[in-house]
Amino acid sequence: MNRHLSRMIAMQTLYEHEFRPDADLSEIKHRNLTEYDGKADVEFVNEIVDGALHNLPEIDKRIEDAAPEWPIDQISLIDKNILRMAIYELLNSKEIPPKVAINEAVELAKQFGGENSSKFINGVLGSIYDNGSNGGKDE
Repeated sequence: MNRHLSRMIAMQTLYEHEFRPDADLSEIKHRNLTEYDGKADVEFVNEIVDGALHNLPEIDKRIEDAAPEWPIDQISLIDKNILRMAIYELLNSKEIPPKVAINEAVELAKQFGGENSSKFINGVLGSIYDNGSNGGKDE
């Protein structure tokens, strides 16, 4: 199963959910997964989307602490949701090395974000990781 594609689907799902918070999240996930016809890891997509949303206050606080000059409501929706996914992975995934989670987030930012998105996301995630906010994981 393609983890990069799965992260992309999770990002699209979180992004759409932010635009349509009253929409059925499972329907959004299902539609996005169906579009890629079995090439994604459904369990992984569910874990990232549900985990990021379930831990949203803690994750957003970490973003605010790592990027105090950028209020959370001024960060683009794409960047914010890429950060949310990556921070969830940094804090909760035992099988994914932190550098992989950061690199994947940077690649998504290059693909979907604005001109400076990848630098911004790399800086925020690097700050969170360097400050020991990696859930107690060692490399």
